[in-house]
Amino acid sequence: RYQRRDLGARIWGLEHRQPMLRVTVTDAQGRVQYDSQGLAPGQDLSTWNDVLRTLRGEYGARTSRLDPADPSSSSMHVAAPVRLDGRLAGVLTVVAPTASLHPYAERSRRKVLQAGAVLLGSALLVGVLLTGWLGRSVARLKAYAGSVAEGRPATLPSLGGELAELGRALESMRIQLEGRQYVERYVQHLTHEMKSPLAAIRGAAELLGEPMPEADRERFLANILDQEARLRRLIERMLALATLEHRQSLQDPGPVGLQAILDKVLGALEPSLAKKRVRIRREGLADLEVVGEAFLLEQALRNLLENAVAFSPPEGTVRITLEVAPGRGRVRIRDAGPGLPDWARERLFTPFFSLPGPGDAKGTGLGLSFVREVAKLHQGAVSLDNHPEGGAEARLELPLG
Repeated sequence: RYQRRDLGARIWGLEHRQPMLRVTVTDAQGRVQYDSQGLAPGQDLSTWNDVLRTLRGEYGARTSRLDPADPSSSSMHVAAPVRLDGRLAGVLTVVAPTASLHPYAERSRRKVLQAGAVLLGSALLVGVLLTGWLGRSVARLKAYAGSVAEGRPATLPSLGGELAELGRALESMRIQLEGRQYVERYVQHLTHEMKSPLAAIRGAAELLGEPMPEADRERFLANILDQEARLRRLIERMLALATLEHRQSLQDPGPVGLQAILDKVLGALEPSLAKKRVRIRREGLADLEVVGEAFLLEQALRNLLENAVAFSPPEGTVRITLEVAPGRGRVRIRDAGPGLPDWARERLFTPFFSLPGPGDAKGTGLGLSFVREVAKLHQGAVSLDNHPEGGAEARLELPLG
């Protein structure tokens, strides 16, 4: 009945339906009296450990192969004594083939392999993600270092862990190096540019100490005031340029209408336009909007218009054109002057470089440098070149709103 029983048991995820145990019973001399599978009736098992040790009153067990050449035929034998009226009458042995454990061992192996695969996959995924994060962080840090090396505006990227410490160290080093180089460069330029007006002021002051006609005295006083005004403009523009060069990004950028800014700038320049009798001609779009800081764009356009007015002759016309380039808004300002000499084109945006205007008037040499810094901050561009029909034309391109 046991052999025919349907167990219907589920053990550790495996269905166990048929009994796999074998039972043998021997007499007191170790001879088989019963075998549930009928394999060894009448055999003498008295020399096998399970029967021998049990007949001696010890714990009897052994593992043997049913077929010596087949490792999978190994079976475990566990025996217990059979007593009748207090005397040892025989031995009962339960035989369990090790093959019955193979499905569980195989399932365990699969479980271990699956868990190992999941663990390995997780480790690989974490490794890939970590490598990707490190790669992106290093690439951003490299791009930041490249921008700093090329002198372009750059903002320290947001980093984590040790890379954040490295980034802060690079930022600190950049600030210190830029500050030192900036001071050295501008002190040299400023000292050079201040020599001429200071010499003129000193010469006029020395002459004023001597008797002279009133007309000459007024002329020398006017010269002193002009040179003082030039020094003040030089210092003010240098401070403005210094502030701009140390900025790494725009503050609260937004849509800016260029027509409104031009109206404001031209209103401020109206006395200069009237004094020189320079006309303004406006062309192109009336509703062109770009993205940026209105104050900086106003200062940049004012510098470009002041240059155009300064280099235009009396009764000349300055042309202002607003147009759209691919993905950008463009302002073109063309003067009516003699144009640019070829030797000066590569130095136009160099700080403290300026060309003499009509009447040998000399500017500070900082206006175009300021415009270039404004364009860089806005991710735009500025250029200045001769126009085919005469005069010089400045082009300022900015991202569209």
